[in-house]
Amino acid sequence: MRHEMLEGIEAVIFDLDGSLVDSMWMWRKIDIEYLGRFGLCVPDDLQERIEGMSFHETAVYFKREFSLEDPLDKIKDDWNQMAWDKYEREVPLKPGIPEFLDNCKKNGIRLGIATSNSRELVENVAGTHGLKNYFSCIMTGCDVGRGKPAPDIYLAVAKELGTAPEKCLVFEDIVPGIQAGKSAGMRVCAVEDKYSVPQRQAKKELADYYVEDFYGLF
Repeated sequence: MRHEMLEGIEAVIFDLDGSLVDSMWMWRKIDIEYLGRFGLCVPDDLQERIEGMSFHETAVYFKREFSLEDPLDKIKDDWNQMAWDKYEREVPLKPGIPEFLDNCKKNGIRLGIATSNSRELVENVAGTHGLKNYFSCIMTGCDVGRGKPAPDIYLAVAKELGTAPEKCLVFEDIVPGIQAGKSAGMRVCAVEDKYSVPQRQAKKELADYYVEDFYGLF
């Protein structure tokens, strides 16, 4: 039986990291390695500061905050190269995702991705896991005006999918992403993720639903 969260839903929109794939752990490792090249340590609250920022916004923040001499394009290229192999070899889909996507497709539910990550990396993930046949819209934070928690990216994906916001269901793993989906007028399901355990209660309070995995949603 279809879960109540899917009643009346015509489109499902996924955040990428921590919601569709289990990858949030990877970015802290990359931050440590990257800043280590410049003899810098990662501030304890770095992830909190950059949560929801687009790939470009994050690069701008790093350049300013850590006084990096490299141009923005090089910073982003370095991150892409550091993340590429990890996404291909070490990052699995969240539990139950293949079955859930199959059921969405069988039931005529449109699928989109709304990520703060780079276009290169999300395309890499989609290719590695065979997701391109499922998702008819993949959009990044760099494609819209403002990063999460602004609703811009979710509204843009809904428009591309031809679906009214109130008929969209968002899956998100962090507070700014949940806020973005709610601000867009969509139903939001928070996803369990080890990285955001300290936010668990806040996620449950902000979102309409909360899941630990994607099994049994149909």
